[in-house]
Amino acid sequence: MTSQIAPSTQKGRATRDRIVVAAAELMYRHGVAGTSTPAVRDAAGVSSSQIYHYFADKDDLTKAVIAYQSESILSHQTPLLATLDSLDALDSWRDVVVEAARRQNGAGGCPLGSLSSELSDGHPWARDALAAGFSAWSGAIRDGLAAMIGNGTLRPGTDADELALALLAAVQGGLLLAQAQRDTAALEAALSAVIAHIRGHAKGQA
Repeated sequence: MTSQIAPSTQKGRATRDRIVVAAAELMYRHGVAGTSTPAVRDAAGVSSSQIYHYFADKDDLTKAVIAYQSESILSHQTPLLATLDSLDALDSWRDVVVEAARRQNGAGGCPLGSLSSELSDGHPWARDALAAGFSAWSGAIRDGLAAMIGNGTLRPGTDADELALALLAAVQGGLLLAQAQRDTAALEAALSAVIAHIRGHAKGQA
């Protein structure tokens, strides 16, 4: 899959960004298959020629949407995870994740999770991009847990990588069930269970 050259002007970058944001919103609501290029054109307020000036094809646009959703999640999550210096801070992060899902009554699920369910099996390029997004998210969680190891909250030798993956898996599974059940109980239960396990690695715990 080929990609077009990135725009060199501020106006060009703004137009490209507007196209990506419009496509991301439509794909989040309707899926990739349910999002047409004309629909993106109309939502972004651009011409078809502008879309194909910035994107080689729909796959190229979809790849840009994956990158956009990954960056959006990290821009929201990283500041929270960067302040993980205590178990109480970890509880606060869980509360933010749950509250975000509760505000939508569980609808929508995770943007990356939804794209992964639709694209990963049939599109290797999408699977690679999605895996990179999840890895970056897991890495941000790991860095927060590593900080807790560094300040003595968690015992030395605690596997921050494994616990970060467990937390991310709890988020993804919980959001999927919240989407189906229109209830955040499973998300809360999954995150609370993993955090309880992490508390078992705190200094002073047997």
